[in-house]
Amino acid sequence: MVVCGDDGLAHRLAAELRGVHGEQVTLVVPPNERTARPPVVGRARAASAALFDRVVTAAVGGRTGQPVGGTGTQRLDADGVLEAAELTEAVLAEAGVARAAALALVYDDDETNIRAALTARRLNPRLRLVLRLYNRRLGQHIEELLDQAAALAAGDDDGPGAGAEASTTVLSDADTAAPALAATAVAGTSRIVQTVGLLLRAVERPLTGDDGPGTGPGLCTLALLSGGDPDGGGEHQPRLLPDDEEVRQAAGRQAVVLEHVSAPAGTESAVPTRRMTGVMPLASLFSRRLRWSLAGLVGCVVGLAVALWLVTGIHPLRAFYVTLLDLFAIDDPALKEPLGRQLLQLLSALVGLLLLPLLLAAALEAFGTFRTASALRRPPRGLSGHVVLLGLGKIGTRVLTRLRELNIPVVCVESDPEARGLATARRLRVPVVLGDVTQEGVLEGAQIHRAQALLAVTSSDTTNLEAVLYARTVRPDLRVVLRLYDDDFATAVYRTLRTAYPQALTRSRSVTHLAAPAFAGAMLGRQVLGAVAVERRVLLFAAIDVDGHPRLEGRTVREAFHSGSWRALALLGHTATSADHVLAKGDRVVVAATRRGLAELR
Repeated sequence: MVVCGDDGLAHRLAAELRGVHGEQVTLVVPPNERTARPPVVGRARAASAALFDRVVTAAVGGRTGQPVGGTGTQRLDADGVLEAAELTEAVLAEAGVARAAALALVYDDDETNIRAALTARRLNPRLRLVLRLYNRRLGQHIEELLDQAAALAAGDDDGPGAGAEASTTVLSDADTAAPALAATAVAGTSRIVQTVGLLLRAVERPLTGDDGPGTGPGLCTLALLSGGDPDGGGEHQPRLLPDDEEVRQAAGRQAVVLEHVSAPAGTESAVPTRRMTGVMPLASLFSRRLRWSLAGLVGCVVGLAVALWLVTGIHPLRAFYVTLLDLFAIDDPALKEPLGRQLLQLLSALVGLLLLPLLLAAALEAFGTFRTASALRRPPRGLSGHVVLLGLGKIGTRVLTRLRELNIPVVCVESDPEARGLATARRLRVPVVLGDVTQEGVLEGAQIHRAQALLAVTSSDTTNLEAVLYARTVRPDLRVVLRLYDDDFATAVYRTLRTAYPQALTRSRSVTHLAAPAFAGAMLGRQVLGAVAVERRVLLFAAIDVDGHPRLEGRTVREAFHSGSWRALALLGHTATSADHVLAKGDRVVVAATRRGLAELR
């Protein structure tokens, strides 16, 4: 296996392939990647750089190779690490791409990954390619193009089954991690895993006496959560894929339970979503005070029309028409009419005078709204119960989209006025506060004291931690979720915050920890459908062919289960899979597995 990248995902993926799957891995990184971290959001932090140094040094060791001739390129060292300033054809050849089974290109830049993928496909048409691309639409086109190139090369090869293993998979770490981050930030949010013809919904809730065997086809307890310390320090350790006896003994304990298996058409009923368009809603054109004034004016017109109908006895439609004539001062004086009719005409004229300034105010407000449509919105007064999202990079943008799909109010905080996610926030009309979160007054501008949660997802661990600590001084019971790279650091942070704020909920997530198993599964030929975060661990959902598999073929869905490792859930594309269904040749089954459990199923 060859892994090429320039950030933490490359190191995490290489460690995943080596430690979990036992693969031989060559890691290609820039010359300074062992000691330098990519740019961080906001002010540079010496502590953050030092933290990353320790993590990278532990992951790849401290030795370097010798130059192979190109500027900034080192020979492959004993740790399987090759340093290269640019990912050229010579570097790919030195890394052994021509003999490799799979290549992962996980640079942060989409163009770099695409250029290298085209070169690698020419060097080895049978190569299994895994690309990290943020642009979804471009990823679909690139996947089709590279697969077509592999098919053409296989057709020119005389060997039997040539190119059968060649495939291209395009993944995004942002798309993989965003659902888990959004679900963690909002209590009661479902964890959704969707694939072709199948939708799985899991929720976090206390176990009851009914959560044993026989709860329904495909429904089961996916994980038991730790008792008090979600990062591993509580009285109970988290347990993934427990057996029925463990579930019975854990009554009352928090757990992640698979509650719903349905067709994708049921997505709207499974999770509250809303259609997002670039068209401004009518309510955003006018202020609430103006809307109430217009409503009151309409009520007066209706009341005058009803009174005219009762006083004169004319037809109700004619009464409404005459009232409108009076309202707009159309000359038809009621000189010889009864006194009641004359009074109503005077009142209608008065209401008509009130209508003019309201129409002018409505026109001015609408004009001002359209003028500021391209500008960032400020948090409205009185906003409460929202989520404060810190960081609008690749991860933050995907999390923002997911939160708005769930119809959750969001206020974003970003220090970079050119950040990628500002265009998305503007399109979704989400309030944004521009400023360094480490400076006083920025979080207050985001109404942090009335928020339900803070989600800190910048690329700097220390910035995220500093924002959380400051937010806790303003709101001690605030629910917080941090994006932290290092597991040991996350555990230490959690325990400290739990001691200082025992009544508040704190969670930490690592984007690379959530995304690396999906990339590793794709390199091994597994279709990883999604990942669910269980505290600092990851539960994977994958599709596996039953044909010839010794642990699956000939067993029922209920029997296809290894406690703590993997469990068969349903046939791919079938929502009503019976637990007594015997898995046979031609079946493709969806399994929930730990990282090591997925390796066992190979």
